[in-house]
Amino acid sequence: MSNESPPVTDGAHTRVLIVGSGPAGYTAAIYAARAGLEPIVIAGLAFGGQLMITTDVENYPGYPESVTGPAMMEDLQKQAERFGSRILYEDATAVDCASRPFRVETDGAHYTGDSLIVATGASARWLGLESEQRFVNLGVSACATCDGALYRDKPLAVVGGGDTAMEEALFLTRFATQVTVVHRRSELRASKIMQSRALSHEKIDFAWNSEVDEVLGGEFVTGVRLKDVETGAKRELDVEGLFVAIGHQPNTELFKGQLELDDADYLKVQPGTTRTSAEGIFACGDVADPTYRQAVTAAGTGCMASIDAERWLAEEGFA
Repeated sequence: MSNESPPVTDGAHTRVLIVGSGPAGYTAAIYAARAGLEPIVIAGLAFGGQLMITTDVENYPGYPESVTGPAMMEDLQKQAERFGSRILYEDATAVDCASRPFRVETDGAHYTGDSLIVATGASARWLGLESEQRFVNLGVSACATCDGALYRDKPLAVVGGGDTAMEEALFLTRFATQVTVVHRRSELRASKIMQSRALSHEKIDFAWNSEVDEVLGGEFVTGVRLKDVETGAKRELDVEGLFVAIGHQPNTELFKGQLELDDADYLKVQPGTTRTSAEGIFACGDVADPTYRQAVTAAGTGCMASIDAERWLAEEGFA
């Protein structure tokens, strides 16, 4: 991914400082740049967010033939730079939300902003298997809404026992021949209504007291090896897709003790806005969204955050 933005020196200041990239951060940058605010984006070394590990995106408006996640992120990056966004491929190592202007540190540099937009996203929780990571986008996914349609007429498995896992399993029944829910306990943690829907669905069965011991396959996933957590017995399950639904972890470590978080560590925003608990700091995308976690909703809140920041700057006399 090329970077045609002009160089930004240590200590550079901007009216809008954006931490994080992906659809939320890049969209915020596009809107801020078009408003003449010349934003600086601390995109991170792993820029582009979760879409950088997504092969085909078919549900984002404007891409009728689908697009790879990295290609879409490159389009958004180029669009942001076209209007004057300055994008830095550095990781934020510290953020000072109490200083004015706000200060973000990276390895060996720091940048300041009159306003701050947080778009650091959330990371899917994985099982921690080497074989799981080897097959990401080759049969292993953490998002049924994103990838489910790619597995039409195939047997699939979902790992998890909460509402998210049941939602994923129910969604996948639209495409799969059969969905097996793998859960390490003998009963679900999901809400009663979600349990009822999943347990009564003819296409869903359950591997109780089981965990995935290994993801099997050659070029693509062909099955999983399950381990009984009580007896240690192992068996193989023939599936062509494995969906890991054991939750997401919002990337809010830098903001703990500085901004208000909910019980799951997502940034809290005022309803109908992107305003956080601190004046002049706005949050967009998955870092503040435990519900939808889609590229298009992230982009929408990125737009909102930029407009909120622009209006706040004007009210405070910065712009």
